[in-house]
Amino acid sequence: MEASVDTDRTLHSAVERFADHPRILIALDFDGCVAELVSNAADARPVPANAEAIAALAELDGVDVAYVSGRSLESLRELAQPPEGVLLIGSHGAEKDLGEDAPGLELSTNETLARGQIISTLEEVAADAEGAWVEHKPAGAALHVRNVNGDQLGEQVLEHGRAALSLVDGAYLKNGKKVLESVVVLATKGEGITELRQHTGADAVLFAGDDVTDEHGFAVLEGEDLGIKVGEGETAAGHRIAEPKDLAGVLRLIAQRRSTDPDARPTR
Repeated sequence: MEASVDTDRTLHSAVERFADHPRILIALDFDGCVAELVSNAADARPVPANAEAIAALAELDGVDVAYVSGRSLESLRELAQPPEGVLLIGSHGAEKDLGEDAPGLELSTNETLARGQIISTLEEVAADAEGAWVEHKPAGAALHVRNVNGDQLGEQVLEHGRAALSLVDGAYLKNGKKVLESVVVLATKGEGITELRQHTGADAVLFAGDDVTDEHGFAVLEGEDLGIKVGEGETAAGHRIAEPKDLAGVLRLIAQRRSTDPDARPTR
């Protein structure tokens, strides 16, 4: 049987211990974690049970909820439709919406030129491979091969992209599941989670994610923090669930645990 919070007693106990901390931060990747992975990135939406649980948690005292994603903030706001008060880390940490008047992402002249080269380079690579497409992002672009016919061909397209991008000055590469991203601002989800921890004053952090880039997030967890890997693959996370729909059980358990004795919880 695949792992879930209902069948994995170790995970169940860990979630309860996490929920008992006075102030907690729940940081969640979007694609492949809150939302199922889909062929067209624009079609991604939160699993309904996950969206319902996130909305409930966002209303609780002593709980901060955040999305930590490789998507741009614009895309996150449109597709995730986060409830009021949910914090946002986009572009792998390069973009932030922490509920304050923070400046948007500003690129230097050289970074802007490099971003243009990244986009044109990946567009040329994608044009030669049916099913490949390029997602434009504020700090760069991503080459997607999920719709390429065959894993081997898809990997060849990604390798072509890596080779082509090696000629672009100022291009940093991020490898993911059937995606190659290149950015001009070097930031990680780990840095985003560290900033969220400081911003919220959380006593403990939960981070859930599914992709290679999420390992940077798991790497900064410490003490009684809780890392949950969604799906298969090597990970530094201490726990694992099978698929995005299983996240709802984790989130509901946290809400239930914290609602048992609301008078004992701190106020914002």
